[in-house]
Amino acid sequence: MIFATANKHKLRELSELLPGVELRPLPAGVRLPPEEGDSFAEIALEKARAAHVATGEAAIGDDSGIEAMGLGGRPGIESARYGGPDATDGENLAKLLREVAAAGEERRAAYHCALALVDADGGEHLFEARCEGRLIERPRGEGGFGYDPAFVPDDTGSEDSRTMAELPPDEKHAISHRGRAARALARHLTERRAA
Repeated sequence: MIFATANKHKLRELSELLPGVELRPLPAGVRLPPEEGDSFAEIALEKARAAHVATGEAAIGDDSGIEAMGLGGRPGIESARYGGPDATDGENLAKLLREVAAAGEERRAAYHCALALVDADGGEHLFEARCEGRLIERPRGEGGFGYDPAFVPDDTGSEDSRTMAELPPDEKHAISHRGRAARALARHLTERRAA
C-alpha cells in the first residue's frame, strides 16, 4: 500500500504499527493536495484519494495533531504548520507551550489521528482515535516527534510523568492516537482478508 505522507517519522511509525503490511512512500513526483479540509478525517481522506488516483493502488492517508483545551482546541488541523509554513517540530512546540502558558492554568490536551484507507477499487474507510493527556512546561525526552516531548498521556497512570518522547516505542504505540487508529485499520484489513 502507498502511505500518502512526506513525513518519514509517520511512515516509520505506521510501518511499526502495521506489521505484515508493506507500506511504500508516496512515489516521487506525486503531490498531495493542500491541507485545506475542516477536520482531520477530511484531510486524511483527501490525501488517500490523491495517492490512489495518482498510483491506482490502495492508499492510506493520515492527518493528526494536538488539541490544547486552553486554546479552544488549537492547533488542531494546523499542528504541522503552527509556527509557520516552514516551522520545525521544535518551533511548533515552542509556540504551543508559549500560548498555553499565556492562556492560564488549563494544560489538558489530546492527540487526534484520522487514518483513511482508499482501496484499490476506490472504496473508502476511515479510522479515528484520540489520546488524552496534559502538556508540561518544558519538553523532555529524545523519542517520538512533533509535540511528544511536552505531552504526558493519561494512559500511563497518574503517578507516571513520562512524556510520549520518554516512552519506549512499544509502550507509546500501545496508547497513542496513531496506534489506536492503526489497530482499527489492521482489524479491518484482517476481517477483509478473512471474508
